[in-house]
Amino acid sequence: MSNLAENQIKTDSLMTKSQFEQRLRDIGAQRYHDNCKFHHLLHSGKLNKGQVQAWAINRYYYQINISIKDSALMSRIKDPSLRRIWIKRILDHDGRKGDEGGIERWYKLTDGLNLDREYIKSTNGVLPATKFAVDAYVNFVKEKSLLEGVTSSLTELFAPKIHKERIVGMLENYDFINDITMAYFKKRVDQATDDADFVLDYALKNAKTREEQESVCSALKFKTDVLWVMQDALYHSYINGHIPPGAFLPEDFDDRYIED
Repeated sequence: MSNLAENQIKTDSLMTKSQFEQRLRDIGAQRYHDNCKFHHLLHSGKLNKGQVQAWAINRYYYQINISIKDSALMSRIKDPSLRRIWIKRILDHDGRKGDEGGIERWYKLTDGLNLDREYIKSTNGVLPATKFAVDAYVNFVKEKSLLEGVTSSLTELFAPKIHKERIVGMLENYDFINDITMAYFKKRVDQATDDADFVLDYALKNAKTREEQESVCSALKFKTDVLWVMQDALYHSYINGHIPPGAFLPEDFDDRYIED
């Protein structure tokens, strides 16, 4: 048998669950946005308040679209048991009795950064690239297979680590950050762990062909691209100083903030 034929068999053969899981974890290790330069600047205290404000404003657009994305996904789920599990994600962000929800906790961050709440809600200051990336994520979940839509959330496998780094780094390095402003991330450490465990198990059980396994890998890559683009847009705009018209402009922004 030729090497080409042997490679084709390897490519077409179903990965074992352990191989599949390792492939997903390798994608995260290489492509998750904790590798982005803006992320390192944020967590190490190298940003000024205006740049942190810009991050919070842009990330808010992602936060408010999580429930929209999950609602679109739920409208396609025919299995009541899966809907019952998935609705928890919406309630985690939108709130329920006895829990204000993730979006309200995000307002604690933006309030603590002295940002006007109505301005935040308007999303007028969000970067165009952020809107394009997040909107593309919502459309991905609407248009792709249910398997791809569900498993695009596999980035949650890597979220607890970045949340913990963010909590420690920002509390240590910024005098305008405190336990109240970090409330969203403290709550998400446990939520993201539980959500990730479920989605990983779902992927391992429901990707039953090599083609389906590859589609899950592609869905994860797409989601890492969404998060990476958001970081790149922040770096280009608020580190390099190329803020597009209409986007948030920090009150004291000047050339001192632009990296050499």
